[in-house]
Amino acid sequence: MPLTPAAVDAYPTPQGGASLLLAFSAPRAVLVVGSNALAASRAFAALEADYTVTIMAHDVEDACDEVRWRIDRGEVNFVNMDTFEIPPPCASPDRGVQVFASYLDSSNETSLVFVTDTVLGGSSTARRSRASAAQLHSICRARRVPVNVTDMPDLCDFTFASTHRFVDSKEEGKTPLQIGVVTNGQGCRLSTRIRRDIVSKLPQEVGVSVAKIGTLRRLAKEASSAESDEPFREEDRTSTPNTPVPQRREDETALEATRRRMKWVSQVSEFYSYSHLAKMDRAEMEHLLGDGPVAEAGSRKARVPSYASGNGLVSLHNLEVPAPAGRIFLVGSGPGHPGLLTIATRDVLTRHADLVLTDKLVPEEVLALIPPDVEVRVARKFPGNAEGAQQEMMEAAVEAAQRGLTVVRLKQGDPTVYGRAGEEVLYFRAHGFESVLIPGVSSALAGPVFAGIPVTQRGAAESFTVCTGVGRQGKEVTLPGYERARTLVVLMGVARLTQVLDTLLSPECARRAGTSYPAHTPIAIIERASMPDQRVIASTLVHIGAALESAGPQRPPGMIIIGWAVPALWGDGELTVLDEGAESRDGERVRRWLDGKRWRVTEGFISEWAAL
Repeated sequence: MPLTPAAVDAYPTPQGGASLLLAFSAPRAVLVVGSNALAASRAFAALEADYTVTIMAHDVEDACDEVRWRIDRGEVNFVNMDTFEIPPPCASPDRGVQVFASYLDSSNETSLVFVTDTVLGGSSTARRSRASAAQLHSICRARRVPVNVTDMPDLCDFTFASTHRFVDSKEEGKTPLQIGVVTNGQGCRLSTRIRRDIVSKLPQEVGVSVAKIGTLRRLAKEASSAESDEPFREEDRTSTPNTPVPQRREDETALEATRRRMKWVSQVSEFYSYSHLAKMDRAEMEHLLGDGPVAEAGSRKARVPSYASGNGLVSLHNLEVPAPAGRIFLVGSGPGHPGLLTIATRDVLTRHADLVLTDKLVPEEVLALIPPDVEVRVARKFPGNAEGAQQEMMEAAVEAAQRGLTVVRLKQGDPTVYGRAGEEVLYFRAHGFESVLIPGVSSALAGPVFAGIPVTQRGAAESFTVCTGVGRQGKEVTLPGYERARTLVVLMGVARLTQVLDTLLSPECARRAGTSYPAHTPIAIIERASMPDQRVIASTLVHIGAALESAGPQRPPGMIIIGWAVPALWGDGELTVLDEGAESRDGERVRRWLDGKRWRVTEGFISEWAAL
């Protein structure tokens, strides 16, 4: 079937020279040839992966201390090249080669071979010759057993990564997290340095956080096994934690509930700080996965809990309760970079807060500013649970304020721009608290700037409109129609990009107020704006779907910018969009902007901000 013109050059061209990085987890049997310090290192790495290890060398007395120690303890098997019985016929005059081939034939479970007695810098008399190493390589190839020959890259079917395995400093045990760096045989010593640099920049508790996520996943799956005859399968997972799911229902099946919980686990993995993950205990995990009351569809009625006092249980609406002494602040954290916090927000977080109730999108760099003795709770605003989590956080704020605490409700961007601050203000007022609103830098304005896009620009855009890509409880929203001089900013719409594009491009669409957009209209998806892993995917409406899919997993939070402001400041600039008759040159304008390609992906944040 021939490709359509739109499919030509749709996907990246493979650039050869890389290694296929794999992580084997099923126990296997390996053979280590040699008994030097490198052999001991290879054996230890294999033992940590629960492999069965056999070391083949000459007399064990010639082995390094660690190899002899592991042999004495029975951790590894030992094959003596000098005494191993070789069945006839012998195909090679080299006894060591004969023993090697015979052992592989007699032990057909060997899946990997490490040849270490070829290491440079060792004894010239003990070092295996290249001709002998080539024979071992040929024998392995004939038996389809991958082999690594030290210091002879052309005789290696695979290479080793420079690895680090994280430990639990409190439990003094290894965690599931391992990090490896591979230089494809071009710089082994440098790979060790790079690995050290990466490890030094990660928090110590990152390994423990992986272990806690593993426990959280098991708890979510156990619920499926206990409640349903249909178990949860890994293929039930979605490719991105940002994919929308239905709201929780009273009549959902056990399997549907588990799929939703696993989606929440993905959200926790994406948004919770490493330190918060590492501190999670079983009670918090069960609370995190717990369903609680299902929010009544369309209802804003608050659930009024009771709280213990010296005189027993007292209703929040009991007029005998003393006047509250606590305070509630509703603050915005900006788009992500801690340098974009207002002074007022920083002060209330670092000097006044007793309890911080934060949305999951607030990055760890901002949360790190909060003093360690201040309690931080992360909202369970996961797909399918937004209404229930919102209610839960408002109730927690009132309960804490009643106890005289200063509560900071921390939201991303500006709290009044799709932050539901209004309903919280009214809820807190109804319960006796007049909250204090502190504005934040809105991502609707800051995000485009960090992508090099002005929402208004003389000659390209005279106005801009900010809207959301999803309505209350996941309902679709109406988007504005096309105006050449207007920039459209869509927040919370990347997960529903297909619906957004259909709304904008369809000739007739009830969900659009105005005319349809030209297919070549510029568009940019900005993910994790102002953070080190910021990514900008620029294309046109007709190709942006394929561009997003080609770019790999989504990086929430993301936003969408649509209009001729997108290419306005790229390269030499494009400020003639609003000139008379400019529409006739749009095709050439787009080709010049994208260098003749269908999309462009830009990684990273402005380096100068690293010092701010």
